[in-house]
Amino acid sequence: MTNFIFFRGSASPREPLAGKFTALSRAPILFFRAPKSIRKQNPAWKSEAVLSGDQSVPSSEKPVLVSWSGGKDSCLALYEIRKMRPVEALLTTVTREFDRISMHGVRRVLLEKQAESLGLPLRQVQISRGATNDEYEASMGAAFAQYRGRGIESVVFGDLFLADIRAYRDRLLARHHMKGIYPLWGRDTARLIRDFLALGFKTAVVCVDPAKLDRRFVGRMLDEQFLSELPGDVDPCGENGEFHTFVFDGPDFRRPIGFSFGEIVLRDRFWFADLIPDA
Repeated sequence: MTNFIFFRGSASPREPLAGKFTALSRAPILFFRAPKSIRKQNPAWKSEAVLSGDQSVPSSEKPVLVSWSGGKDSCLALYEIRKMRPVEALLTTVTREFDRISMHGVRRVLLEKQAESLGLPLRQVQISRGATNDEYEASMGAAFAQYRGRGIESVVFGDLFLADIRAYRDRLLARHHMKGIYPLWGRDTARLIRDFLALGFKTAVVCVDPAKLDRRFVGRMLDEQFLSELPGDVDPCGENGEFHTFVFDGPDFRRPIGFSFGEIVLRDRFWFADLIPDA
């Protein structure tokens, strides 16, 4: 079985993958859970690793890649970086057999509609259901090498405070003579999510961890009501894997992405809501 760790914007092999299936679509939904050593709670924001993170990103004419999950953090990272850099493309891993984003379990057709609405090229990195570390890193490495050959030196990520994940990304990029950019790093997540909503982004919650949140939190919009109902030990941005999202409209979008909520299912300890694209 595939070994994956949950990462913002892409997946990395590390821990057992939980394959999720909806009875409605019969298509699997995937989720990648980080080990406890990485799922740090908010007090870890005060660590030296966090405080030494990016305080600002210098403007430049050099284009960048954006690691893209379709969720709120990668979307806000894109919004921020577009103020400072041209964007070459969005980079997303897709599980070949499932035809879904190898992370939030959202259908590929919705991913493609996102990129179209954002007016950006989309580079899909195909990986197999049983992908190993070697397969994942080889597939991503081929994409990195392609863009490095075009002069792209940096990849943007929406990570907030998980230092171990950032260190992994940086090591992988260094093999290809590239660097990571983290425009959201170290920000207060309570303020960040409200800034995100104030900008006008519209977001659906597609997955929740029942260890932190019950079924009523999935298959609904991420809004002030949602935030007001979150327990005190849940990060407002879900950075510890408490919940995951799909952004379907906002200031960067040319048009909203049409969909309806499908079946909500509990599989392998997680609640998932399928998103059905409009015809």
